[in-house]
Amino acid sequence: MPKITSRDNQKIKFARQVRDGRERDFVFVEGARLAEEVLKTDLPVREVFFNEDFAETERGRSFLNSVKAKSESLAEVSDKIFASIADTKTSQGIVVICEKPLTGESIISANLLRRRLQFPLVILLHEINNPNNLGAILRTAEAVDVSGVILTKNSADVFSPKAIRGAMGASLRLPLWTNAGFTEALQWSREKNLKSICADVNAEKAYTEIDWNASRLLVFGSEAHGLSAPERAAVEESLLIPMANGVESLNVAVACGIILYEARRKR
Repeated sequence: MPKITSRDNQKIKFARQVRDGRERDFVFVEGARLAEEVLKTDLPVREVFFNEDFAETERGRSFLNSVKAKSESLAEVSDKIFASIADTKTSQGIVVICEKPLTGESIISANLLRRRLQFPLVILLHEINNPNNLGAILRTAEAVDVSGVILTKNSADVFSPKAIRGAMGASLRLPLWTNAGFTEALQWSREKNLKSICADVNAEKAYTEIDWNASRLLVFGSEAHGLSAPERAAVEESLLIPMANGVESLNVAVACGIILYEARRKR
């Protein structure tokens, strides 16, 4: 196949637009591991870009043979041009652009109905701004088998290249509802009989004392300021993560991991 050597090639321009978030219906996926994760989903593949070094590896040859079944739009790219679309400094030489998964209230509701779990657990992330934190939370959420993740408006883009890498592809598989309103999400949880709970330094119960054998909406606020007083008041229950040595707070992804694995242990 011909090698792309021009920065002005329309496919290259399209790749940069997706990478920079200017093509909202597609996801920019970089790296061999994540590219392989795309093939495990049902997401249509729009474009595949690779360089010569990737194509010459055994892993690369295997991947390119597999991806031909999902897309005919494969393009070898010169190293210089590949560097112009890569989002990482030490790229592995492979970029896949796929269609964005469907998200929304109906996606999580359908998953609750499909799985019919006795005690579903859904996460509500309110204005989480750091894509690395967001990705780490989604990765943990998938590991403990949550029923879905809701992200409110003004949160980081869950499908940005950084968030995708942090989540190791979990955001392509988890049931997601993005750009939700905080009050809207709480109202939805009440309709689904999910009892909302959040972390609060003034809570009376530790996270180990919570009844996790119940249907739950676990709420986390932003890294900068957490939940406001009215937002905390709107959540039905609160919990505390005990800390020593005068430490006031934990990174939100760490706190989420601690609580989620305690919930999994109890459940």
